[in-house]
Amino acid sequence: MRCCLSAPLAALSALAALPAPSEVLRSGALLAPALLRALAGAVHDTARTSRLLHPDTIKAVHLELVTLTEDSAVITWHTGIPGTDDGTGHMLPAVTEGEVVYGTHPTRLNRTAGETRPTAHHHVELTGLEPGQTYYYQARSRGVTAAPTSLHLVRGNAVGTNRYGFGTRGGPYSFTTPQPPPGRHLLSIALCNDLHVGETTAGLVGGVPLFRGVSQEAGLSPYPEIMSRAVVEEARRRGADVLLAAGDISAGGGPRDLAEAKRILDGFGAHGRDYFVVRGNHDRPRHGHADGDAFRDGFLGGGGPSYFARDLGGLRIVGLDTYEKHGHGADAGGLGAEQLAWFRARLNESRDQPTVVFGHHPLTVRDSVFPVSRGQQLGRRQARAILDAYADAPGVFLHHAGHTHRNKRTVLPQAPHVTLQEVSAVKDYPGGFCLLRIHSGGFALNHYKSSSAPAREWGERSRRVAAGLWPHHALGRSVADRNSVTAHDLSGVIRPVPRTAFQDSPGEPVAG
Repeated sequence: MRCCLSAPLAALSALAALPAPSEVLRSGALLAPALLRALAGAVHDTARTSRLLHPDTIKAVHLELVTLTEDSAVITWHTGIPGTDDGTGHMLPAVTEGEVVYGTHPTRLNRTAGETRPTAHHHVELTGLEPGQTYYYQARSRGVTAAPTSLHLVRGNAVGTNRYGFGTRGGPYSFTTPQPPPGRHLLSIALCNDLHVGETTAGLVGGVPLFRGVSQEAGLSPYPEIMSRAVVEEARRRGADVLLAAGDISAGGGPRDLAEAKRILDGFGAHGRDYFVVRGNHDRPRHGHADGDAFRDGFLGGGGPSYFARDLGGLRIVGLDTYEKHGHGADAGGLGAEQLAWFRARLNESRDQPTVVFGHHPLTVRDSVFPVSRGQQLGRRQARAILDAYADAPGVFLHHAGHTHRNKRTVLPQAPHVTLQEVSAVKDYPGGFCLLRIHSGGFALNHYKSSSAPAREWGERSRRVAAGLWPHHALGRSVADRNSVTAHDLSGVIRPVPRTAFQDSPGEPVAG
């Protein structure tokens, strides 16, 4: 089963979903030099594999500042053996001790954080940091400093909130912790999407032989299941009270895949109480198949609308079905007329109520390194209608979307009080979820990679998607695309205890 980058297109109907020529030219100008460098590098690396190296020689690469909160930071990197080839043009992993040395001055890195056991896939968390403080750090594998993930195609920064250390091999690099959201903490919600349970190859692009895709190593569990289970475990460990899964729960809408996805998500809690899901284009009904609409059967009990609203202690959660239409899956997302009217009415009923909206297709896709087609977002007219509704509903503060498989924060002038947050896919690099921490005076969004050993291993393997260019797209151009703090009056929310206190909003459809 292929991923959504290669969804089979019905020849004529798919033409409208293809990128405009100007988009292809824009993206091609960015990508062509990088693709040529990748090919040249692969040839060069292959030629080096026959060279004899000292057995202790290692190389530390792919350094990333993944998570940044007011008092913590998560830093990841990979250690390999230079001159080797794992069969995909990348280094064989080197199992080593890893550590991060850090401090408040670049010449005094007097604190150390390490790992509990040697690994090639390093994941170190710094705790006890001070809000609003600038720190400097280096990541080391057996004394070898780690080099950053390059995001030059998007002029990005994977390792810090400023450019300190850029141009050096191993830093130190720098970040400044934010202030916490104002007020007291009320609850936390895990935002995730694009599990793609049932998929077997990540990153296939039909008609582009260079993008061959990446598959799991023989004998290992399917990667969508590894990554989905890891997200459930990580979300619970990070204190999430509720989990929202914004579509593409399955790879193709098959009943077995959706049933397996539900079994995994049930590990977080009860569907419709502790976690909620909406449909993505990959979960669309399989017209002409005996199983029909397996998403509706599996998650909605076979009936009722596929969109909903819930009240969680004064916080309104609205779930949208952004593929409520007939189509081949690669065209633009769309809401039915009845759903759009229902959505407007719900917002109008209580415009000031703190509200989170989630749906699969984003309202807009900006600053993408790859060509942007209509199929990557909600239809323009409906997206505009939703933004107009937000402009008249000051209580809405967050719209969570998936589909693009990237971390991207956008704020539009039509509704400047609403953060539009695209969240990268669960199923592959960088692999994880976004934790929404709601306080009485604002909220924080923080991306967490899944930290289980199998998830780390697949995350490193799957970063090779799109000829190795995937980090430019998926990680987020800046730390702020995956970690942010926003002031917003959320004092109307109370911490819901117990979970069974979550209620359906009066007069609204029951679904989930």
